Amino acid sequence: QAQLVESGGGLVQAGGSLRLSCSASERIFSINAMGWYRQVPGKQRELVAKITRGGTTNYADSVKGRFTISRDNAKKAVYLQINSLKPEDTGVYYCVKIGWSDEVLSWGQGTQVTVSS
Repeated sequence: QAQLVESGGGLVQAGGSLRLSCSASERIFSINAMGWYRQVPGKQRELVAKITRGGTTNYADSVKGRFTISRDNAKKAVYLQINSLKPEDTGVYYCVKIGWSDEVLSWGQGTQVTVSS
């Protein structure tokens, strides 16, 4: 099972930016897809961004135009660039490994993002 370690979270003012990083313990080249979920207080975990092995990206409607997911297969890393942060983006962000049936195979431990107004 892949070990996923996130970093890059923190406290930022509304309108600011953050770049989240996810380091994988195994080669991610052969993995179907990688993604980022977020857990907002009082709500279910939500898949906010996904990137396939071929580089195709998908985003939740709530983050389109502000979030950008990317991957570096050589570094076994996945990134989430978050711009124009809003207070409602506050939550814990999890890096995930996604299987061929879109099931989540592995979760990272999460990184906290807090956006102040």
